[in-house]
Amino acid sequence: MNQNADIAILVPGKLHAHAVKRIGERFRLLEVDRAVPENLTDEMKRSVVGIASSSVIDANFIDALPNLQIIANFGVGYDAVDAAHAASRGIMVTNTPDVLTEEVADTAIGLLINTVRELPKAENYLREGRWKGEGAYPLTRASLRGRSVGIFGMGRIGLAIARRIEAFGLPVSYYNRRKRDDVAYEYQSSLLSLAEAVDTLICVAPGGAATEKAVNGEVLNALGPNGIFINVGRGTAVDEDALAAALRDGTILAAGLDVFADEPNVPAALLACENTCLLPHVASASVHTRQAMADLVVDNLISWFSNGKPLTPVPETLTVQGS
Repeated sequence: MNQNADIAILVPGKLHAHAVKRIGERFRLLEVDRAVPENLTDEMKRSVVGIASSSVIDANFIDALPNLQIIANFGVGYDAVDAAHAASRGIMVTNTPDVLTEEVADTAIGLLINTVRELPKAENYLREGRWKGEGAYPLTRASLRGRSVGIFGMGRIGLAIARRIEAFGLPVSYYNRRKRDDVAYEYQSSLLSLAEAVDTLICVAPGGAATEKAVNGEVLNALGPNGIFINVGRGTAVDEDALAAALRDGTILAAGLDVFADEPNVPAALLACENTCLLPHVASASVHTRQAMADLVVDNLISWFSNGKPLTPVPETLTVQGS
């Protein structure tokens, strides 16, 4: 039974089916194929008070909805939402942290091992009959043994990755916008100094202007010829041209990537590099975790419209008050 039929929630573009179902059960569900003002009817402009989305929600779209109160983003990263503009309009923005932390951390470790030990290539070697025809798979140049790991972005996911790295007996250091007082890992004051201090760099950095192409040629050169680069953060945090060049010319040894700057378009230069392990943005892509994310999207809406307090507001909108 729809308990809030007078509360109109707009879903622009694709959203997890479980979230859409729950929204339809609790609210008045409205849908458009893209988050652009011209897709909005006059009735939508008057009635929409909430958005549930995994799409880009920019300032123009926000301004086209004068009664908007909350944007519930599907995903821990919310760089697709203009949260600063929403805050200036008194609009709450929420995301879905915590529920995907462990899944993404697991994937980061799997991607690291696959990249270092070339396990997907070894499986293909077996499946192609080459083990029988050509003998054992060639010894891998890289190993986790003796490595030192740097984490770019020591948030919830970065911390979960660090704890897993510790279990391998490897030292961990990190670079963040600010030093954390609650961890004992070595802190580096810049991304460049982190790359100079380690031979394995794991990027968990969010998107946005502050991290745009932060992992550049200089950082990769500092990582060195034994360097391994792993990215489960945002593709925009990497200069992909510089990364492809570094992989081609031996500036670094290998890279494992789950994210890209212009998804689902993977640069041909990266596809051409054999010393890569490339995944189609699957770090949180299990049925269990994606359903938990969908539930948190809807639970944020329910909490907001029930008591004016969201469950997981983003930092930019912490001071936004509900009615």
